[in-house]
Amino acid sequence: MVFGFAVFSYISAVLQRTTLGVAGVDATERFDVSATTLSALTVVQLVVYAALQVPIGVLLDRVGPKAVLITGAALMALGQATLALAPDIGIAVIGRVLVGAGDALTFISVMRLLPAWFGGRALPQVSQWLGTLGQTGQLLSAVPFSAVLHSAGWEPAFLGASAVSVLSLVCLLVFVANGAPDAGRADPPGWRLAMHRLRESLARPGTQLGFWAHYVTQSSQTTLMLLWGFPFLAVGLGYGSSGASALLVLVVIGGIVVGPILGLLSARYPFRRSNLVLGIVVAMGVAWTAVLTWPGIPPTWLIVVLLLVVAAGGPGSLIGFDFARTFNPARSLGSASGIVNVGGFLASFVIMFLIGLVLDLLDRAAGGTGQPAELYSFDRFRIAFLAQFLVVGVGVVFVVRSRRRTRRLLQREEGITVGPLWVALMRSWRRR
Repeated sequence: MVFGFAVFSYISAVLQRTTLGVAGVDATERFDVSATTLSALTVVQLVVYAALQVPIGVLLDRVGPKAVLITGAALMALGQATLALAPDIGIAVIGRVLVGAGDALTFISVMRLLPAWFGGRALPQVSQWLGTLGQTGQLLSAVPFSAVLHSAGWEPAFLGASAVSVLSLVCLLVFVANGAPDAGRADPPGWRLAMHRLRESLARPGTQLGFWAHYVTQSSQTTLMLLWGFPFLAVGLGYGSSGASALLVLVVIGGIVVGPILGLLSARYPFRRSNLVLGIVVAMGVAWTAVLTWPGIPPTWLIVVLLLVVAAGGPGSLIGFDFARTFNPARSLGSASGIVNVGGFLASFVIMFLIGLVLDLLDRAAGGTGQPAELYSFDRFRIAFLAQFLVVGVGVVFVVRSRRRTRRLLQREEGITVGPLWVALMRSWRRR
């Protein structure tokens, strides 16, 4: 029961996070803003999210997840209501800041809650189920929220989303507890000790590996679902609002399929989790290259492949939290999870802002009017989406570097030697 209602709070958070992505074209017209300003609206939300992760991680280790989850639900309800009624872009920014703050409080709080109720091999699997089920929040924004937005209008859609957060808040108050009734309760650490544990977590190569794994896997999916996927599909590729919503559902479906598989693989092959991360990144790079270099408008089947491959990045990013749990003691899990969760959102807001900036520069260079049909043309997206390769490429370098340091530490402290993947595959083949 606790797991179910905690997951519902995360589903609600994902819904609030992704509503603006579905409403991107409408927001451009409602507030009469450029692509750069629109991207800044989402970037502000993610900057707040990323900036709060480490302080919230420290707070979690002190006060526990329930109080933090309740505060997050309240902030998101207030933020979405503010955005619904915003008369101009300035008030809209305040609304998204509140949504970003509430969202920041939610996911790592649920992740911090899970070890109090689950253990052993079940823990990485329920973590993947958390991420998998949570992505249905994207489904809610892509289908019912989008339908209300385009039939009833801006205010009913965002006020309805706000009501979901209110429902989540009530459920958290009534049904969620920080731990089983018979579990022992440790005294919360003082702030000086909490900050010392934070520094220890940050210095561990395993925590750094988790940060960079999250950085490289989540960013592409987040960029599409939070902001640029809907304009790219609806306007750039010409699928329209209903077609774009239907295609974005594939990202959720792909995550639902891939998540449990990655959970099982992570539990069974814990020393090969970084290979899973790098494999996902390579697959996304190949898919994006095929789409962006296709002569003319890419066929629908290729877009479907792209979205399904990108979908793997969501559950793939949860492997980063698995690294944090593996290489940190239980007392520091909140801090370590906060550090890891910064990674993907740091990469995402850099990519999103760069895409908006490039789109505006291209529009200005062509003497465009800033209208969506010109601003979001596919030829301009071809260039703007190249920003992903630069940002993710930097992350891959650091994944390899931090993995090397983590493996050296494993060998020195525990006598465990992790050889290259091809060596392990050859040994397995010879044994068979």
